[in-house]
Amino acid sequence: MNSKRKMNASVRHTGAPFLRHVVSLPERVDRARYPFNVRAFSQGIDLGFRSTVTFFVGENGSGKSTLLEALAECCGFNPEGGNRDHHRETFADRSEFAQALRLSWLPRVTEGFFMRAESFYNFATYIEGVSDLRAYGGKSLHKQSHGESFLSLFANRFEQGIYILDEPEAALSPQRQLSFLKIIHDLEVPRHAQFLISTHSPIILSYPGAVLFSLDGEAIREISYRETEHYLLTRDFLNSPERYFKHLFGPSGDEGLGV
Repeated sequence: MNSKRKMNASVRHTGAPFLRHVVSLPERVDRARYPFNVRAFSQGIDLGFRSTVTFFVGENGSGKSTLLEALAECCGFNPEGGNRDHHRETFADRSEFAQALRLSWLPRVTEGFFMRAESFYNFATYIEGVSDLRAYGGKSLHKQSHGESFLSLFANRFEQGIYILDEPEAALSPQRQLSFLKIIHDLEVPRHAQFLISTHSPIILSYPGAVLFSLDGEAIREISYRETEHYLLTRDFLNSPERYFKHLFGPSGDEGLGV
């Protein structure tokens, strides 16, 4: 039995979540320097994962992408996006943040993928030169719409392993976000895959059974879906958009959205 089949047999036996715990090492943290001075990281990081789907939420600048990138580095993925085949690194090559993290696995897996929307074009260009496009639906990712190429990657490359996704909704219409939820469901229900996702989308955040972590405070904390600003603001806006327009466009617009 080859190594990949051994890993897949282990995955089927144990099941996701594979990554169980992430903790920062105090001796490697310098709180006077970025990103350790980000508010959500100020008290260190101590995260347990009990679900196959975990979301990270927070305002822009709260540290979501920074955390996911460091986790991707610890998994051996290219920090610009890709899997272990697209990037080989030593511990010393990792960022200071990644070097400060320790990950606990049961079992340890090497299959998976890190996707960041902002560098997806560069990844698609790389794929053109080194991969069999049949693994991506048989069509160049550059010859598909942005949303189509995202879903093509998700549907054709996601199998078993850990998938770290930074704002996957960036290229997905609301309808395609629902298609994305179906892809997550088909992989996580049989416990073949674990997902760590940062997102602003209230549609994606609604995935049943997911655990949500907020980075909008002095420490990373678990939060319920209906507590998130994403849900509350979207709900209130759809219920009464004119109230928001009044504050945005009226004489009191400079007072913010205190509706």
